[in-house]
Amino acid sequence: MSIKTMQAILVNEYGGPNVLKVESVNCPQPETDEVLVRIAYTTVIPLDYKIRNGWLQNVFPVTMPYIPGFYASGVVEEVGQGVTEFKPGDRIFGSIRGAYAEYGTAKAKDLMMMPVGLTFEDAATIRAGAETAWKALFTEGELQSGQTVLLHAAAGGVGQFAVQLAKWKGATVIATASTANVDFVKSLGADQVIDYTTTKFEEVAKAVDLVVDSVGGETETRSWSVLKKGGILVSLTQAPSQENAHKHGVTAKFNTKFPTREDMQILTELIAEGTIKAEIDSIFPLSQAVKALEKSEARHGRGRILLKVNAI
Repeated sequence: MSIKTMQAILVNEYGGPNVLKVESVNCPQPETDEVLVRIAYTTVIPLDYKIRNGWLQNVFPVTMPYIPGFYASGVVEEVGQGVTEFKPGDRIFGSIRGAYAEYGTAKAKDLMMMPVGLTFEDAATIRAGAETAWKALFTEGELQSGQTVLLHAAAGGVGQFAVQLAKWKGATVIATASTANVDFVKSLGADQVIDYTTTKFEEVAKAVDLVVDSVGGETETRSWSVLKKGGILVSLTQAPSQENAHKHGVTAKFNTKFPTREDMQILTELIAEGTIKAEIDSIFPLSQAVKALEKSEARHGRGRILLKVNAI
């Protein structure tokens, strides 16, 4: 039996964008409880270039050569032993190992069926942005209707979903964005958008219930004072300062809990029906992964950057 080959992006050494190479490699085979996916779209996220640059060797060790990519959409090609919830031809999305490739394998539990009306493009963004926004707002942030949330970097891949989800929940949304993105963030439904290039957010936002910080550093330091007593700060970039949280009488959280499968079903339906829209910045072919990652690293994108892998 001949082994099938596929096109994939390989990284043979840590470094800049030039270490990404398009190569022909053997197609992976699904193990027990795994699914082989023919990939339609892969999402390009900051984690991809941070691993490639060698910045996260202690947190995300890799064995060279490796294929980047974590989140994708596509069609089930083959199922391994013990998989009963999926069959070949099913439209799915989720966490797929080595997603910068024509095919990838995933644990069946890490995949979800795509409802009617959900596009492959939008599906690819869910685990890479929408899920994180849900986690920050509701699973970690405990946001309720009638509360006020301050969202930093609201035009980004996570922020755009967070604005819409917070409004869907019935919260008041204060958001920060650059001058070029102020109108875009307003169009997502934010009640107040602060242009961080001209205005200090701490001079405008007062007594908020929740801060979602996807910037870190100085932005976190300046955020403590805008929270009301008993408020919550959720950081998406680093473990936030417990010392500062204690000093201000608030709670600080970082990646401790995740949405349930039921949460994900609700979220997926909201996107499929158009209640929540996925803003896609740009789509590159797999062969232009270098350009896609350069754009991601420049950090000026609006919404998600995708790689189109297979026409499905």
